[in-house]
Amino acid sequence: MPFDQHGTPFEERLSADLRQAVDAFDTDRLALVTAGELRGRRRLLLRRRAAVAGGVASLALVGVGGALLGPGTGSSAHRDGASVGTGRHTATAAPTPSPVSGDQMIRTLEGLLPKGRFSKAEARGTNDRPGPYVQLVYDDGKGAAAISVGLGRVEPGSDEARATTECPRKVFVHYDACSTTRLTGGSVVMVLQGYEYPDRRVDTKWWSAELVTPEGHHVSVSEWNAAAEKGAPISRAEPPLSAAQLRKLAAAGAWRDAIDAMPPDTHKPAPQPTATADSVAIAPTLSSLLPKGVFKVSEDSGDDSGYGYLVLDDGKGKNFVQVNVQADMSDAEGDLFGSDAEVLADGTKVATHQVPSEKGGAGAVMWTVDTIRTDGRRVVIGELNSGAPNEDATRKTPALTMGQLREIALSPKWWL
Repeated sequence: MPFDQHGTPFEERLSADLRQAVDAFDTDRLALVTAGELRGRRRLLLRRRAAVAGGVASLALVGVGGALLGPGTGSSAHRDGASVGTGRHTATAAPTPSPVSGDQMIRTLEGLLPKGRFSKAEARGTNDRPGPYVQLVYDDGKGAAAISVGLGRVEPGSDEARATTECPRKVFVHYDACSTTRLTGGSVVMVLQGYEYPDRRVDTKWWSAELVTPEGHHVSVSEWNAAAEKGAPISRAEPPLSAAQLRKLAAAGAWRDAIDAMPPDTHKPAPQPTATADSVAIAPTLSSLLPKGVFKVSEDSGDDSGYGYLVLDDGKGKNFVQVNVQADMSDAEGDLFGSDAEVLADGTKVATHQVPSEKGGAGAVMWTVDTIRTDGRRVVIGELNSGAPNEDATRKTPALTMGQLREIALSPKWWL
């Protein structure tokens, strides 16, 4: 895949996910123009897809300090004197360091990996859009594996910075292990050991490290147990780097030197005001609106506003229920509510849908009730007859009736 013509696999992965969210609109009403859910999805995208998307969908990444892993020995040595920076980042660094080329990015990654064979290297430098990255195929003698590193920046202390190092909830993402560690100096790194395909249709393993510094620097490292993230046969039982090695590679100071060489991002869009600022905590509110004494809640989304979910069980099988609450959605009303939508006496529109779940497993169906008030406030509730969006059905139909979903969506409790 020529990265100079069609973008990197990271960009394509990000674009594909965003397109999927839009394409799913006809069957999953929660997927389109749903800021709450997209915020939750975006947390995952930040970890998985944004390794090179500094100018794509306003996602960006950054490198972090402390070169800890050298070729086979754990040293911080780089090859040929042409690698990225010095491997050390200090307060006295030059204010305008020289640009770092794609070739330097490649040599740096090769120098930081244990001894092995390298092939199919591709990279962008610090002056290239949408941002620097490097990827290659690495073989330590136990099988070929794709490895990549993406660099950029996040806003210090922002929700984006925090969410990047939070382990995703297993109800959305299947993985074997995930941990978040605070390093000396205040940097935080999340290491996730999961799978390329959420539905496990192919057991390609995808392991990653996402590291963010207190200054907002972020480095993203990914590895697979195949020579490519998609479309390549599994070549080894597991990716080559352990969780500890991933953590060290992400913390290498050479990446921060490269980030220092990046020009300011003048293409980053201005922050958009949240559309859910006046909504309540979703999961507790949803729980209060359920029939009393019927359901046992096994998992919930906590106190998040805007988007939330519950995993319910009435003794007949698990049921996943999610709610989005949004303000100022009048501009999307025409797309969301057709001429067949019910119009209540106060002008509120109601649309209902009962369809197969596009992303669900065998037998999974999605029932939704979508509502919008005359002032643009939107509440949409959906449920699946399974315990998670990618799982097989646990029951023939969802637990809550369409009437119950309608009553919950129209409740005044969703707004402060």
